Amino acid sequence: MATKQDYYATLGVGREAKDDEIRKSYRRLVRKYHPDVNPGDKAAEDRFKKVQEAYDVLSDKKKREVYDQYGFYSDHIPAGGGGPQEPGSQPGGGFNFNGFDFRDFGGAGAAAGAGAGAGEGAGFGGFRDIFSHLFTNRAGASGAARAPERGTDLEYGLNIGFWDSIRGTQVRLNIQRLVECGVCQGTGSSASGESVCPDCDGTGKVNQMAGAMKFSLTCPRCEGKGRLRNRCPKCFGEGRVSSTEMVEVRIPAGANTGSRLRVAGKGNAGRMGGPAGDLYINVRVDAHPLFTRHGHDVEIRVPVTVTEAALGAKIEVPTIDGKAQLKIPQGTQSGQRLRMREKGILDARKNVRGDQIVEIVIQAPKAQDERTREILRELGRLHTEDPRQELWSKV
Repeated sequence: MATKQDYYATLGVGREAKDDEIRKSYRRLVRKYHPDVNPGDKAAEDRFKKVQEAYDVLSDKKKREVYDQYGFYSDHIPAGGGGPQEPGSQPGGGFNFNGFDFRDFGGAGAAAGAGAGAGEGAGFGGFRDIFSHLFTNRAGASGAARAPERGTDLEYGLNIGFWDSIRGTQVRLNIQRLVECGVCQGTGSSASGESVCPDCDGTGKVNQMAGAMKFSLTCPRCEGKGRLRNRCPKCFGEGRVSSTEMVEVRIPAGANTGSRLRVAGKGNAGRMGGPAGDLYINVRVDAHPLFTRHGHDVEIRVPVTVTEAALGAKIEVPTIDGKAQLKIPQGTQSGQRLRMREKGILDARKNVRGDQIVEIVIQAPKAQDERTREILRELGRLHTEDPRQELWSKV
């Protein structure tokens, strides 16, 4: 189905963009305009569909070749095009340039004619290169059935809670994807009959001029058949329709922000019986007010009193498993980090747990009565060292 949409502009990339650049832009846009992120926003939904359509064409090498050549994509246009037949081919098997003198036409034809010399057909390679896209080998483009094509992959961003990422969970997602049309079973054609091809008027041939020469070519729209199957009234010839489908996804224990989960066969449906693409879930974990995650380690800041830090103590601290005992060494300083082995998050691949890192924060006592102030003054008289002395040596 031909469309005049500028697919490169839709994805925000240049015409020379590499596959990776196109893929990254597509992922960014589907996250931005996904219907689940923009509920009730018709404009965002339309933009989402256009992004899907553009990526469906530009992510496929053959479709992109057709789009770059003609400015739109249609299933009836073959990618590329066969060159002319070599000398000795059977009549009707293709066009043969040998025996023609193109010097009178000037330009590339004159250069090719001037280069002819010792060997048969020598010098006409340049002419063939220039005009080869005009010709199609009848044996290779005479209406052969379209080959099955794999459907494109889909990307979906998913936010999960901190505890769900630790323990794992099962979620149900409503995914918008292209599925096989139930009316035409993916063929794109209607069962109501055929119509005469408007491009060739039923002859199967179209004429094209190259300089002073007129060539008869196989019609790319009907592939030489002269007739077109009527388009399916539901999918309009696409063979696929957009549908919202509920998909169950298992989030494994230990999933983290940046984890990418694959659900096989839940991408867009393929064409002409081709397999469906895959669905990729990009996980984002919500922040926790107490725990901070770094890989499979968990960090937490724990306040202690001056007495506990100076004399040492055993205290209870929260972990992802509940309460646990932590030994505070004598003379612990504020900001010091203590490690609790295997109190972090399970690494399912290695079957080992990370650690919990406890950062000590010493809290000074509130001197709200005279007795407390007197004890603190006595402590100051016992310890006269200047804790800032080392700073001046570094200035």
